[in-house]
Amino acid sequence: MSTGASRSDARLKEKDLARRRSERTAIVGVAEHGNSAVLVTVAPDGELLDRRRIHLTDRGLPTHPHHHEGSWAVGRYLNIPGARALSLADAVALVQRVRSSAEHGARASLEALAVAVPMSIASIAIRACPQLPPTIEERIADNRAQTVADSVMYREALATAAGARGWSVHWYDRERVFREAAAVVGLEDIDALLYAMGRSVGPPWQSKHKLAAAAAIAAAGHAKRESTGG
Repeated sequence: MSTGASRSDARLKEKDLARRRSERTAIVGVAEHGNSAVLVTVAPDGELLDRRRIHLTDRGLPTHPHHHEGSWAVGRYLNIPGARALSLADAVALVQRVRSSAEHGARASLEALAVAVPMSIASIAIRACPQLPPTIEERIADNRAQTVADSVMYREALATAAGARGWSVHWYDRERVFREAAAVVGLEDIDALLYAMGRSVGPPWQSKHKLAAAAAIAAAGHAKRESTGG
């Protein structure tokens, strides 16, 4: 057998393995809000396997250290109730504490989810992050970056924890994810399917749950296309 044929057979075997793996593994959709997130886990056929809300950071820590404490450190928003003066070094150290807590919380939360779901989890869908300056100091100083840096920090903590578990990370666009999910299941609109999904488990089933579910369904379609080379 030629080397080219051997490589072709190897690629086909890899695709077949990926396809079979995607057919029997679950997908998690994430809709984050501050330091908490809604996780909705679905099977490849769209069955809802788990729904939960997680909190990523320890009680007593600020939820938006870039936006609040960081801004105060550079002189923004000091006239609002509760604002206090602190140094930039102290603000950076606080962000680092919150980030460390979020990373620990993400690892513990995904571990608990993996234990509870009656199927192996292969991937997670997280809202795509905007590009930000590389350092905490730069993110605090940048007026646009400081408004989204905390949310990005929490999403990155979840992505890192998922990657450590061997889960693939699918970054979704909130503006397109409902259309993408509808396309996966062959519908023009996915609202009725999400409504039925919510009815099957009862309340709470809010906009965050629907977003997370749609993200999981869209990610399942993405994984299927990758496994088949489509």
